[in-house]
Amino acid sequence: MEQYVIKGGNPLVGEVEIGGAKNAALPILAAVVMTDETVKIENIPDVRDTNVLMQAMEEIGVHVEHLDRHTVKMNASQIRDLVVDNDYIKKIRASYYLIGALLGKYRRAEVALPGGCNIGSRPIDQHIKGFKALGADVRIAHGKIVATAEKLTGGHIYMDVVSVGATINVLMAAVLAEGQTIIENAAKEPHVVDLANFLNSMGANIKGAGTDVIRIKGVQRLHGTEYSVIPDQIEAGTFMFAAAATKGDVTVKNVIPKHLESISAKLIEIGCEIEESDDAVRVVASKPLSHTHVKTLAYPGFPTDMQPQITVTLALSKGTSIVTESIFENRFRYVDELAKMGATIKVEGNTAIIDGVEKYTGAHLSAPDLRAGAALVIAGLAAEGYTVVDDIIYIQRGYEDFSKKLQGLGAQIEKVKTDKEVQKFKLKIG
Repeated sequence: MEQYVIKGGNPLVGEVEIGGAKNAALPILAAVVMTDETVKIENIPDVRDTNVLMQAMEEIGVHVEHLDRHTVKMNASQIRDLVVDNDYIKKIRASYYLIGALLGKYRRAEVALPGGCNIGSRPIDQHIKGFKALGADVRIAHGKIVATAEKLTGGHIYMDVVSVGATINVLMAAVLAEGQTIIENAAKEPHVVDLANFLNSMGANIKGAGTDVIRIKGVQRLHGTEYSVIPDQIEAGTFMFAAAATKGDVTVKNVIPKHLESISAKLIEIGCEIEESDDAVRVVASKPLSHTHVKTLAYPGFPTDMQPQITVTLALSKGTSIVTESIFENRFRYVDELAKMGATIKVEGNTAIIDGVEKYTGAHLSAPDLRAGAALVIAGLAAEGYTVVDDIIYIQRGYEDFSKKLQGLGAQIEKVKTDKEVQKFKLKIG
């Protein structure tokens, strides 16, 4: 089992290059099945989730050619199976994007119920409601979502709650439906916009992505395209908070600063300096950090995927901070791990009350999910002494070369597999 071993106490300093957005790459990859022509996609992050999805797509007949580590050419003209059900796909949440894509193109899809991180209930009722509004029959049988339709017809769909997954899924199915579809109370996240731009580059007719009303005029077919995935706002935000927690000075490159506004605003509030340029953000934490309150919200609010990272940072800031999680109800499981390092955090329902401490001390930790895992690594980097983080398979689901990028900023961190390698690291670092 792979682990990270970390010697903390070094401020992170330097520049780091951000990769493509995992949350945009996944629906874009799934949407490839909607055309018979060849599609070339650039800036795909080389992470477990994207690789698992591509493997699952190959199994149903999609031809996948890796041109380099971040570029693929795909052709879905030889799809032989509309049933996606293997051990790989059950491990990732994004498997359900294949339902919207396959249903849109072939009027049928059977996809294993999704897995992913256990951060709380993520019901698919809004997805089902949207598919039904387009004329599909949807049921759950033998651990799979089965969607079929004689034909798909545009409809008017009001999402009861803002759901990124449901917005994306219904958007894909509607692209090849007859007539106009209107999705109200749609998610506005950058990856929703990126998918819409990708589909439009294939000949779709989507307007309003990035607002809460998306209008889709159905087209008869989609064609091939070349497209580059947007940079990952969550990876960028993770490095920004790593700079803050370690009292560092980090320039995060290849980003869209507008996507990071809610993150930058909180960092300024707690005492960091932020410098923005066209495609980079610099975070300098030269002064003691102060407390703040934050509530996770749908975009453009503060992202739920950044909640563990800000909590780790606030637990090292002066005064009492309050973090309210309004998206997922099971997202504070990492707090017990932080307590081992000396953090003072009390969780009541969906709220964490944080009394800042002067420092963390190293401990043996276990990553409970993807973003919390990354946050525990940040805690280890800020801590005195050695920290070992187990279950880093979660972190590898969404961060490419995480330890390497941190090493490039001066972090003393290594990926190891055995206790012997942990001891070797400790002897080497001293």
